Formats: sequence, structure tokens, C-alpha cells
Amino acid sequence: MTTDFPYGTKDGHIPLPFGERDDRPGLLVLTDMGGTGDIAAAADAAGLRLLEVVGLEGGSSRLDIQLGCDIILLLCDSPSPILERLLVQVDTFAIQREMPVILVAGLDTIDLAYACTRNDRTQLLCQPDETDLAATLLAAVESLGIVHSVHDLNSDSDGLRLQKLSDEVSRLARTLETLTHKRHQAAPSFDLGPRISDRPSDYIGMPALAPLGDGQEGMDAGSDVSPQQVRDMLRVRRLRDEFLPGDLFADPAWDMLLDLFAARLEQDRVSVSSLCIASAVPPTTALRWIRTLTEKGLLQRQADPHDGRRIFIALADSAAAALTRWFAANRRLGSFEGKGAIPA
Repeated sequence: MTTDFPYGTKDGHIPLPFGERDDRPGLLVLTDMGGTGDIAAAADAAGLRLLEVVGLEGGSSRLDIQLGCDIILLLCDSPSPILERLLVQVDTFAIQREMPVILVAGLDTIDLAYACTRNDRTQLLCQPDETDLAATLLAAVESLGIVHSVHDLNSDSDGLRLQKLSDEVSRLARTLETLTHKRHQAAPSFDLGPRISDRPSDYIGMPALAPLGDGQEGMDAGSDVSPQQVRDMLRVRRLRDEFLPGDLFADPAWDMLLDLFAARLEQDRVSVSSLCIASAVPPTTALRWIRTLTEKGLLQRQADPHDGRRIFIALADSAAAALTRWFAANRRLGSFEGKGAIPA
């Protein structure tokens, strides 16, 4: 996010002509970031009324007196002592009022944000660009069931409705690009290499967790598949990017399933941030896939019994069994010989 204020007051408010009433849905922004100019632009372009921009230190007391709020946008790029309590309070506040929440986390806060999220209407983003933020704001407004000036949905078919929403996202992204004076920093490289796990110091003195499930269903047929062979496959997939444009081969769901399968064979645990990196796509895209795969029953949230602030992601037993059968089928077709890697 930028640190300047392109227009409006420095707290992000955009003054209305005297006597004019603003009936747009209300957006409350809680942030640990310095500037709000582009947030004000995004809210206005999405048809939202920016209620106030509040620092995280004042967020708890602001929620206690909040009226007329329809959507909460919480930006938490950096860890802080108050963040966990505020995340839980926002989540509870939203569940009680059945309202959408947008959480924008950084790589240092994504695991905590994920662990504190129970609201089905919460969208978790990580280092989003303008298009991601625009689409999420519009989806939040859409979920309110409010017909506003951006697009009238009353008489539209589902197909036309989706097309209008897509067009509106593109228009809003162009608007934000014009209004934003300072661009986001470039997204970090997602070169896989060895899987990036949590810092070893995070687990000092903590006993190892048992693997999710009994580990037996469907595993015997592929018991000679090693974690190294699975990771070699992932490295072969990354190697393509050295010779051809990487965006031709983006397949984050498969990359995440393979990474989790290798971790299961190692009886290791995988955090949300680690899985986002293993997906080889921007973290906000990875989060969408984690949500989709979880809803389809392929992934499961696994609570850390020693730290309630940490949630791990693991393969469901049925997904592990399916991957084991897939490796066995590859072997029968001659794609897997000895201890070599299986081509992607």
C-alpha cells in the first residue's frame, strides 16, 4: 500500500457536498500501515463509504462502539503484541453480525491470521496487488446483497452477472492504477529449492506431531516412494521455468498436493506460509487454492496442540491414498524407474 494521500483528508475520508446523504455500504479499515490514500480510492471506486481508518492499537475500542459498518478491512503486515487479540475480536464481531471481512496479511503474519479465522465470509489475502484488492472488495459488496450504483443485478442472468463483475474488476483495477502514486513492491521470487519450512527455533522443546490419520489407507501400494522422489518431481517442475515462461505451467494445486505428500512421508508438518511458497504462485493465489482444496476435502486444517496460534495444513487420508495410487500407476506405465524422479 502507498504512504501518500492522493485526495481526501489524511485519514482517508472523502468529503461529500453539504447536505448530501451517503447510503453506500460502510467500510471500516484497521491497519498497521502508514498510508490510506489508495484504500480510499479503492473503497470509493468499489461503491463503498469509508467510515474511518484506525490504527491497530485503536482497533479494539473502535469495534466496541462501531455502528453502521458493513465490511471490515484489516491490514496486518507486521507481527505485533496486539494482533492476535484483534484478529479474534474482528472474527467474532463479523460472525455475530454475519458480515464479510477482508484480511490482508504479510508473509510474517499469514499463519496467525489463518489460525484466527473461523468466519466463512472472511477473505484472506497476502501481499495482494490492486486487481486482487479490487476483486475482493467487489466480491464483499456483492455478498451483502445490496444493489448499488456500480452494477444493477436485479434482472441479470448468472452469466451476464459474472461478466459484469469481471468487467467491473478490470475497470476498478485501472482506476486504482491511475490513482495510486506509489506502486507496491515487486512480489518475492517463489523459486522452490528445498521446501521452506518454519524456523527451527519455532519448535525448540516441542514434541513431534503424529502424522494426520493412521497413515495406512492406500499407503502400502506405494510404500517404496520416498519423500526425495516426490521433491525431485517438484524440482523438475520448477526447472521448466529456466527454459520457458513460468506462467505457462502454473499448477498450484498439484504443487501443493505433492509438497504435502512429501511432508506426510517425512512425518513433517507444513504451515500456511510454507505451503504458499511451495505453490510457486503469489501467496494470495495460493490462499484461494488452499481454501478450494480444503472445501473439496483434499486438505485439512491441523491444530498445533502446543500453540493455539498455529494451524498446519495436511493431506486428508483420502488424498494421500489417491496420490499413492497415482505413483503406483506411474510406475506401472514405466514413468518411474528405480529411485529416479517421476516426470511431471
